[in-house]
Amino acid sequence: MKYIYVSKRFIVGILLAAYFLAGCSSTGYQAGRDAFDRGDYAAAVKEFQALAEQNDPQGQYAMAIMYYLGEGVPKSFEKAMELYKAAAEQGYADAQNNLGVMYDQGEGVDVNYKEAMKWYLLAAENGNGEAPNNIGVMYMIGLGIPRDYVKAHQWFTIAGSGDMEAKSNQGFVETRLTPEQIAESKKFADDWKQNMMKTK
Repeated sequence: MKYIYVSKRFIVGILLAAYFLAGCSSTGYQAGRDAFDRGDYAAAVKEFQALAEQNDPQGQYAMAIMYYLGEGVPKSFEKAMELYKAAAEQGYADAQNNLGVMYDQGEGVDVNYKEAMKWYLLAAENGNGEAPNNIGVMYMIGLGIPRDYVKAHQWFTIAGSGDMEAKSNQGFVETRLTPEQIAESKKFADDWKQNMMKTK
């Protein structure tokens, strides 16, 4: 039996810990990450909150995750939404993706597929690896937009072979496309990736 993976994944758990330090030398992040890793969520919140209060997008993103998970603070999708949005508006790609998920799933906000797509597209343009699969799923299912297997395939191709959900979804939509449509989709994906490399 073939399974279609259509989940929109949050970047939490292990990725939370891994991402906090990516390219970051801040002692606040280090202290927050260390506290998170040992399960001292109150100490993690203290560090991340201090950064968030300085309008630091990574600090806002970290606090959004803490509120989403309810670790060290009361669980609150509304507060997570507020903090994701603050970080997303500063161009923080992971926050943009997670904000899209919240609009897509109706967590802390009413379901709004147009807003979800807006944030997924921004996240993809800013380098978030989860967003292309999420965009593809929107097209594959037809959430807030007409179902379009070619566009879905384009975004699953952009997601790349390293994303197992996107790869599975790509295989599913390929059975509904002509060889010409698949070639067109792959060209779009290659062009998109080249354009993104030029803007970096």
